[in-house]
Amino acid sequence: MQQPLYILTDDTQRTQGRSAQESNIRAGKAVANAVRTTLGPRGMDKMLVDASGTVVVTNDGATILGEMDIEHPAAQMIVEVAESQEDSVGDGTTTAAVLAGELLVRAEDLLDDDLHPTVVVEGYDEAAGIALATIDRLVLAETLDDDQLGRVAESSMTGKGTGDVSAATLAERVVAAVRHVTADGDIDRDSIHIATHTGASSSATRLIEGVVVDTDPVVDAMPRSVPDATVAVVDVALDVRKSAVDTEYSITSVDQLDAALDAEETELRGYASALADAGVDVCFCTKQIDDRVASHLARAGILAFGNVNGSDATAIARAVGTRRLGTVADIDPDALGHADAVDIERFGGDDLVVVEGGAAAAAVTLLLRGGTEHVVDELERAVTDAVDGVVAAVESGGVVPGAGATEIAVASRVRDAASRIAGRKQLAVEAFADAIEALPRTLAENTGLDPIDAMIDLRTHHEREGRAGVIAGGRSGTVDDPVEYGILDPAAVKRAAVGSAAEAATMILRIDDVIAAR
Repeated sequence: MQQPLYILTDDTQRTQGRSAQESNIRAGKAVANAVRTTLGPRGMDKMLVDASGTVVVTNDGATILGEMDIEHPAAQMIVEVAESQEDSVGDGTTTAAVLAGELLVRAEDLLDDDLHPTVVVEGYDEAAGIALATIDRLVLAETLDDDQLGRVAESSMTGKGTGDVSAATLAERVVAAVRHVTADGDIDRDSIHIATHTGASSSATRLIEGVVVDTDPVVDAMPRSVPDATVAVVDVALDVRKSAVDTEYSITSVDQLDAALDAEETELRGYASALADAGVDVCFCTKQIDDRVASHLARAGILAFGNVNGSDATAIARAVGTRRLGTVADIDPDALGHADAVDIERFGGDDLVVVEGGAAAAAVTLLLRGGTEHVVDELERAVTDAVDGVVAAVESGGVVPGAGATEIAVASRVRDAASRIAGRKQLAVEAFADAIEALPRTLAENTGLDPIDAMIDLRTHHEREGRAGVIAGGRSGTVDDPVEYGILDPAAVKRAAVGSAAEAATMILRIDDVIAAR
């Protein structure tokens, strides 16, 4: 007999065929189920505790999946769906993960009915194309006013903790921040900064036309508030110049020592004089500021900060309309910026520098407050989603009805198209429609409605009125037109969720052999 040939090591674990598919599908379903209950305005939070005891309380899908210690490779692919959604449009991570899991659930039923995985994949691909085309047709408006963008921001924050400040109030500040950094239809997302600080209620959150920097003046005696300030941002050390090579100087008399000290003092005083002569009121330096230079600057009435972080320096320069300088000699007045005010404000037990550039500022900051770290962290996630949602709505194709209405319309269109598809692939297309409907079903369930009755009402209302969504209100909810309630979602979020979920599900379904080292 021919001897068996072993190509894998003894410690390799291999799962093949139906067992591999079942394992992957179960893992994907488990991940999706972990975030399912967080979906919608009545979604619940998760408490995540790591090995060191650090606690995170959130209902943000990307955060939950990112914090979970997931080892199964198929489950990690669902996590990547949420991460991809977060990176591309900044919102809809729970939707993408739940949809990917539901596609796997429906595929499992088809595989049990002896459909080949390739047939399922082909059906899903065709259905995804129909779904994306339907989303494009459902776009309500591509050019949006502030009220519509505010609705988008509110929808993005729905279900997330915002403390004692309403989502509507936060939405107004988010829209104002986005509008501030919009020029000729282009949005500079990197110029919208989000800063957090505990010690006050969430209602103390504010929008600053400028930036907030965590740094201290080089001398306490410097002014704490400078209105109508001329600002310099410099990248050179205000210190005694050092030779690039090791050198020694031989001093043989007191006169030589005095001359050396006088030269050093003149150099240091020159830095302060150059800034003062240029009319600088506030100086942000990314390098070291010598104590003697700091004293000269204080006597000149200049507020100065040393060792400023490079990213903070760039943000400050954008906020005051200047550039970072490589020297303080012969400063061009055009190279200086202007701030309506530079204030050192006390927040709890900490000082923060608030640089307000005014209407001309190219950067803005949403300064979020909260009573505890948990509150302010969740508020930051909510506002970040709102900002990303508004940016996506402006830049990537407008808005569609929210509250599950888009999913109901997509499922109806996909199911209608399935009736015209020949062969077994029709079953996969119908399964895709069923998976899409799982999203409004989950919304209804989380809102307190009976999911079966809600789905019947949603389909009936959609056929009769053209739009139907799950509207949360009171102790439960109702089925109605979400546009009348101002519930809008960015079309880009829906497109990204359908595309990434379908890609992940089809990739997992194609796997029939898992080879893993122990």
